Amino acid sequence: MAGHIQDRWYKTEIGPDGKPRKVKSDRYGSGMRYRARYVGPDGTEKSKSFPDRQKRLAEKWLVNIEADMTRGQYIDPRASRITFQQFAERWLTAQTTDPTQVSVETRLRLHAFPRIGSRPLDSFRPSHIQQLVKALEDAPIEGTYARTIYANVRAVLSAAVDDGLLSRNPCSAKSVRPPAVESGRVIPWLPEQVFAVRAALPERYQAMTDAGAGCGLRQGEIIGLAEDDAVDFEANTLHVVRQVKLIRGKAVFAPPKGNKERDVPLPSSVADAFRDHLDAFKPVPVTLPWKKPDGPPVTKRLLFSNTAGGIVWRSNFNVQEWKPALAAAGLIPEPEQGEPYDSAREHGMHALRHSYASVLLDAGESIKAVSEYLGHSDPAMTLRVYAHLLPTSSERTRKTVDQVWCTAQS
Repeated sequence: MAGHIQDRWYKTEIGPDGKPRKVKSDRYGSGMRYRARYVGPDGTEKSKSFPDRQKRLAEKWLVNIEADMTRGQYIDPRASRITFQQFAERWLTAQTTDPTQVSVETRLRLHAFPRIGSRPLDSFRPSHIQQLVKALEDAPIEGTYARTIYANVRAVLSAAVDDGLLSRNPCSAKSVRPPAVESGRVIPWLPEQVFAVRAALPERYQAMTDAGAGCGLRQGEIIGLAEDDAVDFEANTLHVVRQVKLIRGKAVFAPPKGNKERDVPLPSSVADAFRDHLDAFKPVPVTLPWKKPDGPPVTKRLLFSNTAGGIVWRSNFNVQEWKPALAAAGLIPEPEQGEPYDSAREHGMHALRHSYASVLLDAGESIKAVSEYLGHSDPAMTLRVYAHLLPTSSERTRKTVDQVWCTAQS
């Protein structure tokens, strides 16, 4: 057995006969009686105290410590008392500071730390993760967002395992499942709905709908379009090379999602809309830091600007311009006097991308091409989202089989 057990209620002293004997110590009858002690792999002494009548438990604890050291699964008890939040914050500082990592910090701070932040790492059990999953599923957030939060928590705990603070990740238990995601199908807008929203927007923002529904850009990518490197009228191409993101409330220029720059075909109708927009609203030079709030400043002449000559702030635009246009187009109800507009997540500017994808797929464009134009990580993701929009092949199948049978019987 590694180490030894000290009985702190007794001490050894030399008696009158010159022989050692046990006598009561000053601590007799108070406090923890037994102290299990051992030397850890780092050469320092470790210990744990046990109450009276728990000597066998102390011996068992030392036996387990010795077994863990033999198997290479030893966890320093003191180090593993660090809380989830303390370790996660330390882990975050060692990560890159790109916008994606900042998003991880935000999700952990808002949703994980309040629920499991104060729990010591060595106390985690699968049941604690199950409770977290249940809390995330009950929270007023989307299932996909809840699953992303869970993935961030799992990554932190995996790092704790790698650092030797946990023997295994509780998220890996068979009884633990990530938050459920409702498999709701995307229902794309009809072209008439796209143009109704466009017509209801102020003129300076109307061409933003053309960039979304006609080229499949995300909202941040539309806001980040610049005169000098985005629109190539001669090559009929739209270069998607940046987006505008908010990091802790500060706007920054950043690469497109997933660092995937891409070229998108520029239809002549969208090109004409851009020309008309540029004639009416000259590009505005805007300087923002690159990738992070303290990043190097970058100046671009943006195609779209607000009435004050600055960037289009997403939150202001969504509330003050986009939702009134949705209501005017009949996609959401008009609010009562003095009341805000209803939540309309399914009718955000992302709906323009869905419309773009549905038009391409209905025309027979390949999943691979649509995935590239949308800037998805891979075609499998595109297929998962839009498979139900693929044109039906039933009629083509009937005609093909009939043709083969007719030929064979003639």
